[in-house]
Amino acid sequence: MVSRMRGLKRKLNASAAEEARLHTQTAARISHLDELYKMDTVEDVKYETWSRKRLDRLLADYLLRHGYNDTAKELAEQRGITDLVDIDTFVAASRVRDSLLKQSVVEALAWCTDNKKELRKMESKLEFMLRFQQYIELVRSQSSAKLTEAIAHAKKHLIPYRATFPREVQQVCGLLAFPPGGASAAAPYGDLYKPSRWADLANLFTTTHNQLLALPAVPLLHVALSSGLSALKTPACHTDPMHSSDSPSAQSTSDIAAAASTLGHGVCPICSTELNELARNVPYAHHTQSHVEHDLRLLPNGSVYGRNRLEIQARKNNLPSDQVKDLRTGDIFPVESLKKVYIT
Repeated sequence: MVSRMRGLKRKLNASAAEEARLHTQTAARISHLDELYKMDTVEDVKYETWSRKRLDRLLADYLLRHGYNDTAKELAEQRGITDLVDIDTFVAASRVRDSLLKQSVVEALAWCTDNKKELRKMESKLEFMLRFQQYIELVRSQSSAKLTEAIAHAKKHLIPYRATFPREVQQVCGLLAFPPGGASAAAPYGDLYKPSRWADLANLFTTTHNQLLALPAVPLLHVALSSGLSALKTPACHTDPMHSSDSPSAQSTSDIAAAASTLGHGVCPICSTELNELARNVPYAHHTQSHVEHDLRLLPNGSVYGRNRLEIQARKNNLPSDQVKDLRTGDIFPVESLKKVYIT
């Protein structure tokens, strides 16, 4: 009785400490939002400080989701935002995910046990798939003792789910007849022996973990960036400027079209290597007025500028009237080498 009471006391102490931590985090986050609520406009002198703290939160969240736990911890401690970031939550999830990638289901099953009621309400298949993988590993050995253990494992953990996951349970029953390697590698059961299943399990755990805690599927940094990228995106941002043709005239026309399509690619964040893929699925910006310069000219290096801007820049640089200067690269070209660009 005494030992049971001591065990209960330890559990209550752990629960009390967890509750106190959650209260502290909640108070810090409410205070963080209250600072923004007290600002009348984004021009407030305090907004820049608040915005930097928000950016640090987004960066820490991004680092934690990609497994850079130590870096995220150091950033949170240096910036004083430890209570604004779910460090412990993501570190625990990262530990389970890493164990799955190392082909161990022990920690993942323990996590499922701790959250059994919630997972049942979600109708999650995570625990079943973990048990299924255990069964596959037992069958993979092909030893008599392991096969007997696999049958017992299936009866206890998998067969009871035959109404919920009928297809998977059929695979459980058929797997005994298809050992790994040999002719069975090309059979439908061959995929069950692939090492890539561990990565699939790790991804399934991450998805289930985020759904359980109501966390967004993508980093918060991506959400914030996507909203801003949409305001800048145009149809030209994801076009392929490279074309090939055997005809010189067609090639010349293609070059002009390509240069026109790459106008601004050097400074456009949508066209940058870092953000191009992230912006691919965001909607185009809704512009009711065109801001394209009229009377465009194509330079030999592929840059395109308005004629008036080129002339103004040439005068500022004391160039002869028959020369122009690339505003970005500084290259100088004769006026007769320029080609007029028509927007269609």
